[in-house]
Amino acid sequence: MSDRLRVDPIGCQGHGVCAELLPEAIALDEWGHPLLASGALPDDLRRPARRAVAACPARALHLDRAADSGRSAGRQTPPGVLTGNAQGGLAQ
Repeated sequence: MSDRLRVDPIGCQGHGVCAELLPEAIALDEWGHPLLASGALPDDLRRPARRAVAACPARALHLDRAADSGRSAGRQTPPGVLTGNAQGGLAQ
């Protein structure tokens, strides 16, 4: 398993708490919004990353867990997309 940080750019209010708590993975732009390090989060940063996510006053910082198996991300249903009977149709 690997963890990745993700920020909701609409929800972020630029408080900068995340960068203070996790400077190894988060920098701030000139408006105070986070610039996240690309790629998977190193194992030793998981605990501080969870703290940074919990401390975000706008709840705009998220820690997503992704499986490192050979499964394709294309098979996953994107958030907000209804599948099967939830759309009112019959699954065939």
